[in-house]
Amino acid sequence: MEAPETLEVEELVVRCDGGGGALGHPAVYLNMGDERAIDCPYCGRRFQLKEGVTPAAAHH
Repeated sequence: MEAPETLEVEELVVRCDGGGGALGHPAVYLNMGDERAIDCPYCGRRFQLKEGVTPAAAHH
């Protein structure tokens, strides 16, 4: 299934609240670990590392 929205990020840990304000969902923090992308379990929004950013480089 296609993700409803894909956001490019530069960090391995991202925060998602559904983006709908009061109509969103509880805020969750998602950790990609060694992967390049992760999907929110609530809304399906995909967070993907920007091209050229490696998981190792994103560890600050």
